[in-house]
Amino acid sequence: MRVDTSEEAGGHGVAVTSSGGNNLLGALRPADFALLRGHLRRIDRPAGAVLYEPGDDVRHVYFPCGQALLSFMVLLEDGRQVEITSIGREGAVGGIVSQGRLPAFSRAVVQMEGPLLRLDGVELERAKETSPPLRNLFARYADCLLAQVFQSVACNATHSIDQRTAKWLLAAHDRTGDETLTLTQEQLASMLAVGRPYISRVLGQMKEAGAVDPLRGRIRITDVDRLRGLCCGCHAAVKRHFDEVLGGVYPRANEVAGHGMVITNGPSFRP
Repeated sequence: MRVDTSEEAGGHGVAVTSSGGNNLLGALRPADFALLRGHLRRIDRPAGAVLYEPGDDVRHVYFPCGQALLSFMVLLEDGRQVEITSIGREGAVGGIVSQGRLPAFSRAVVQMEGPLLRLDGVELERAKETSPPLRNLFARYADCLLAQVFQSVACNATHSIDQRTAKWLLAAHDRTGDETLTLTQEQLASMLAVGRPYISRVLGQMKEAGAVDPLRGRIRITDVDRLRGLCCGCHAAVKRHFDEVLGGVYPRANEVAGHGMVITNGPSFRP
C-alpha cells in the first residue's frame, strides 16, 4: 500500500507550532526551528502504511512523534522484506542529508502507529542553506543513523535470534516510551527474517524469564531490566554514539513520549 507520495494521500495535514514530541526537532535552537515550523504538517498513518517504496522520489521528510515507530525495509528477490533499522522520536526518515529528490533505496513503513510531522524536502534544504547550525545538526543525525545501520549489520551477522529479539523489543520500548508494543509475532518474525514458530519459542523463553508477556497482537514488556539482560550490547552501543554526537536526543527511560524534548543524563547538543 502506497500512502504518501502526493497530497492525494491525506491532504496537507495539520499545521503545528511545536516539535510535537520529536527529539531531533526539539534539539533545534528556537530560531532554527522557526525556519521549519510553518512548513511542518501533522499527519496520521496506520501501522503498515508505506511512506515510500524503492525507486520513489523522496519528496518529504518524516519526523515520528510520541509512540510512532518507522522502519526501513529491504526487499529481497524472493519477495521477503527484512528490517534494516527502526526510527522513533529520536530521528527522521527521508532526504535528511541528500540534496534533491533522489530515489529511495528501501521501503519506509509505519511499524507502530502514532503522529508524524511531515516536511517538504525542499523547505528543509532552504533552511539548511540559511542556518549552518541546523545543517550541522542534521548532518550529525545522519552520522548517528549510519552508525545504527552499521551496528545492525554486525548484530545480524554475529548474534543469536534470542539476543536480536530482545534488542529489538528494548529499542522499541525506548523509542516509543510504551511497555505494550502493538506488534504481532508474525510481524516480529518477518522483520528478523526468521519463522514465526522460532519467534514464538523465543518469546516463550523470555516470558519464563519474566521479561515479556506475549499477548494477542501485542507484546508487553514486564521487566525492562531483565529484558536488557537478555540483549547483546548493540542497542547500548547505538545509544552511546547518539550521546556522543547528539547528546540528549536519544529517548531516556524517564522521558514521556509525546511531551516534547526532555534532555537528561548527558550533554545537550551544541552546534
